[in-house]
Amino acid sequence: MRPDDDLAALLAAAAPQDLRDGDLLCVAHKVVSKAEGRIRRLADIEPGERALAVAAEQGRDPRLMQAVLDETATVLRAERGVLICETRHGYVCANAGVDQSNAGAPGELVLLPTDPDRSARELRAGIAAASGVRPAVLITDSFGRAWRLGQTDVALGAAGLVPIDDRRGRPDARGRELRATMIAVADAVAGAADLARSKDSDEPVVVARGLERFVTAEDGTGAAAMRRPPAEDLFR
Repeated sequence: MRPDDDLAALLAAAAPQDLRDGDLLCVAHKVVSKAEGRIRRLADIEPGERALAVAAEQGRDPRLMQAVLDETATVLRAERGVLICETRHGYVCANAGVDQSNAGAPGELVLLPTDPDRSARELRAGIAAASGVRPAVLITDSFGRAWRLGQTDVALGAAGLVPIDDRRGRPDARGRELRATMIAVADAVAGAADLARSKDSDEPVVVARGLERFVTAEDGTGAAAMRRPPAEDLFR
């Protein structure tokens, strides 16, 4: 994948012939980032004073730390060789999502898409234009969890999918009113897609089916609707 490649056309060409409107394409963010030119080379980065200080504290490459800081709105914690950052999108994740794994060449860094929801909408429109079919689109990335070991994919961007199934106010199986239950549909699907593809498979897209009740004709709110407002964050 190279910058300015027509990713939507490539996805449409690679999709199964029976792709339909109720399907969902889960697309690993790195292929989106590469197509959008969200790549930096360590050799081109000049670290500033803060990056040099953080790198010395963390035992990391100062050029990498500068790339992380450039993508960061707020550093929430820095220890054990990891920076937990709030990105400029509002996501809280390790190293602001800056990653070297599955980059195109040694010394390259892959950044998160600038606006993952917009990227999902544009992919959905491009696939529809190329194929006449308009599946929902998720853009995913692997995140760690504060209270559990292991990583799982979550939705960074979404188009055509209800991201949260809000069950508050509905009865449970015994008729009691649900007061807090909100099912993270987009993240659950992203995690399932991660299981369907191996990290080293070089297969960036998974087709998910059976989710028609959550797929919508409208692009919808996107994955941004899943971000917890800072005022409701009990851990900051």
